[in-house]
Amino acid sequence: MIIAIDVGNTNIVLGCLDSEYTYFTARLSTDVQKTSDEYALMIRNLFHLHGIDRHGVEGAIISSVVPALSVPLQEAVRLVTGKIALIVSSGLKTGLNIRMDNPATLGADLVVDAVAALAAYPKPIFIFDMGTATTLSVIDEKGSYIGGMIMSGPVVALNALANNASQLSHVDLDTPQRMIGQNTKDCMRSGAVYGHAAMIDGVIDRAEEELGAKATVVATGGVAPTIVAQCRHSIILDDTLMLKGLLILYRKNTKTIKA
Repeated sequence: MIIAIDVGNTNIVLGCLDSEYTYFTARLSTDVQKTSDEYALMIRNLFHLHGIDRHGVEGAIISSVVPALSVPLQEAVRLVTGKIALIVSSGLKTGLNIRMDNPATLGADLVVDAVAALAAYPKPIFIFDMGTATTLSVIDEKGSYIGGMIMSGPVVALNALANNASQLSHVDLDTPQRMIGQNTKDCMRSGAVYGHAAMIDGVIDRAEEELGAKATVVATGGVAPTIVAQCRHSIILDDTLMLKGLLILYRKNTKTIKA
């Protein structure tokens, strides 16, 4: 089994898994102020909490959009398991054909999502990763990564409203019972949830039109369940897409391959 770590702007998703089974997953707050020792304590406690022997870990891999945390987390993994974690970067073998102006600028998280989706779903594929930002990755019928979109996530949109409109307060991302809100807080929630879902539906229509083909649509990320539930398109919700992609990349880049 390996440790797979996905470092996002808001949360760190950590999973312990192998090709057959996911032993546990956890979501931690992203905090660049924490030291490697602090993260090591958290990781060790997760193994203890779930009754998994940390000495059974064969290796680890880290994908990060927060560069300042890559090395501290790598050191934390070493302290807990004695293993040196791979870090997803341009030097890693991915097998992904990236047809963009500058392939090296494609985010590690988007590369991992694409690798996992290609292994699991029919092409062409649209991947929506919904976290701090909502990203769209487009994989064509040949399996090439041809581009995508970056949009503000619904929580960011809510916070921007609260921070920039003097009469609006901070609200959480709950789905109101009605799209037409009857109070200020429900109006904000409706805009964030139903508005974002309508945006996703519209983006799918336009992307399929530009691509000239119907696509398999996959969604992942922390807020994906809330948004996908209100979308009208058929969308596959895959909350472990990133962890599965990290496992594939670990196997591609290590000599010891286990079934």
